Amino acid sequence: MGKSRILIIGVTGNLGFHLAKTSLQFSHPTFALFRDSAYSDPIKSQKLHSLSNSGATLLKGSLQDEASLLEAIKQVDVVICAVSSIQVLDQKLLISAIKQAGCIKNCSVLTILHHSEKCVYVYLEAPPRDKATIFGDGNTKGVFVKESDVAAFTISAVDDPRTLNKVLYLRPPGNVYSLNELIEIWESKIGKKLEKIYEPEEELLRKIKVIPYPNNMKRIFLYSAFIKGDHTYFDIESSGGVDGTKLYPQLKYTTINEYLDTLL
Repeated sequence: MGKSRILIIGVTGNLGFHLAKTSLQFSHPTFALFRDSAYSDPIKSQKLHSLSNSGATLLKGSLQDEASLLEAIKQVDVVICAVSSIQVLDQKLLISAIKQAGCIKNCSVLTILHHSEKCVYVYLEAPPRDKATIFGDGNTKGVFVKESDVAAFTISAVDDPRTLNKVLYLRPPGNVYSLNELIEIWESKIGKKLEKIYEPEEELLRKIKVIPYPNNMKRIFLYSAFIKGDHTYFDIESSGGVDGTKLYPQLKYTTINEYLDTLL
């Protein structure tokens, strides 16, 4: 049996592009859905040309066009949606199209800064040089994973029967830290103490309520990860989930320390 054909939605974004590149590197027939307007953006256009030159099949369409979604879905076995969290409700037509097509064996929805059907992680972003915002008391641990590593674990799981109907969690050793710990590591590297601005739970919740949806999604995810501890408060139970770093020990990933060293 050949490798699954994978459709990736959101390929002009950071995570989507890494997913498409990794899918190609892992020899999956890879299909990339993109909007017409993408070519008017130099960066997005460059990404599309890169994917096409690497062997990806480019398909015009959007989450708002059910016909284009159906046409794309009928050509593949697996759908991975990696659009921004502010587009979460835009995926309703995608779900409808997948049900209509009836040919998809695996659907993964990856949401920025949080977890979903297949993967749990927080993106690594460039740290501050002067001021750092700490949510809550700063002691709740979150999981930090580089986008290219998220892509490698995700694509590895596509044809793996051990991940069928299970959540793939990412808790790489060396990448699970609280905000206080993360800032302390960064301060030691730059030789400088940062001004710390604490945003209590009540203030974060207030902003979530007053900022209209979907612009409040990032704060919702910050609340979930660094106030409620939704990344780490539970043990991974084999009945419903698997630990990606234990499942794929051959995959090399970037640790927090290694990533921060690249920013010095």
